[in-house]
Amino acid sequence: MASIRRTLSPAFHSRSYQNGAAGFSSSPSNKLLHNGNTKHFPSSTPSTLLFTAVNLIYRRGWRRSFYRCLFFFLIGLLFGIAPFGLMGTDSRAEDFAPPDLRPPHDDLLLEDPIVSYVALGVNTRLEEQKEVADSIKPLKQLIVVTPTYNRAFQAYFLHRLGQVLRLVKPPLVWIVVEEKTVSLETAEILRKTGVMYRHVVSTRNSSHVKDRGVHQRNAALEHIERHKLDGIVFFADDDNVYTLGLFESLRTISRFGTWPVAMLERSKNKAILEGAVCNASQVIGWHTNEKSKRLRRFHVDMSGFAFNSTILWDPKRWGRPFSNPIRQLDTVKEGFQETSFIEQIVEDESQMEGIPPGCSRIMNWHLHLDTGALVYPKGWQLQKNLEVTLPIK
Repeated sequence: MASIRRTLSPAFHSRSYQNGAAGFSSSPSNKLLHNGNTKHFPSSTPSTLLFTAVNLIYRRGWRRSFYRCLFFFLIGLLFGIAPFGLMGTDSRAEDFAPPDLRPPHDDLLLEDPIVSYVALGVNTRLEEQKEVADSIKPLKQLIVVTPTYNRAFQAYFLHRLGQVLRLVKPPLVWIVVEEKTVSLETAEILRKTGVMYRHVVSTRNSSHVKDRGVHQRNAALEHIERHKLDGIVFFADDDNVYTLGLFESLRTISRFGTWPVAMLERSKNKAILEGAVCNASQVIGWHTNEKSKRLRRFHVDMSGFAFNSTILWDPKRWGRPFSNPIRQLDTVKEGFQETSFIEQIVEDESQMEGIPPGCSRIMNWHLHLDTGALVYPKGWQLQKNLEVTLPIK
């Protein structure tokens, strides 16, 4: 059987083999480089020449790619550096200078818009806070003087007045004056009211005085003068009825204030009015109903006026020519204690202030409740009541 033998193609022989395997060497290509005359290679074919050209391109192609990348990089760099858009013709070198990174001077000018804005905001807030602080002025202290003595309704009167004073805005001090000694019952009532108080005792004998509260009020005035209490002094008897508006109006008094008081007659058959007649805050006249009292200079009830406490211990402030202590007199007739006391404080109605404006509102009542003869029912004792036992039906 005939055998057919094929000759290997030049492309096959041109492959290189690993592990030392010999193949078609690259000597034809080397010869081609050293000797450009292809006549020495009669056995060369077109496929061999093509392979040799591809091999040359493969060996020399990285330089061309490198030069191309470098060329395009330089073009991109030039485009990036070159300025685009409109530019002013008055460009200066300072415009392209680097920023000054030095720290600012200590004497920073207030013309800086940011600093000026912050400073303006702080100043405005401080001014607003100052205006609010000025508008919130501290209230004047009220010094309420109450003489009291042992009688049937004493506990009821003190409880009622204490609950009213508890509703008044502080500062307020309640000076309660008793005769001879301090009673434990009164002290317990004062502690339970929740009002700041001072418990004072009058040692003067009041048995021969028709108005037993004269010496008690004088003891309170002496206490105020000795301790130099600053405020508005108001004589509030425990058996009177007061409104909260009265105590708020007392704080508007500068030197001496007065107002009308409604009261029941001794016969309890009608109500009368006694006190100032006002035009706004100016006192222009007086209400009075009893002929015997028309001889008085000032027709005022004991609970119908109040005054500044500094008149007692600072006479120079009010231009008083004498520094004699201001006290109620026990030598005058009944009903004249008020006017004789007021004459020591003011000269005439021009130094008075009518409250409220126009004296158009009644703010306290004097009821004249006589309880001296009233006693507790006989046999009303706790021990006897405990002996009674009621069976459950």
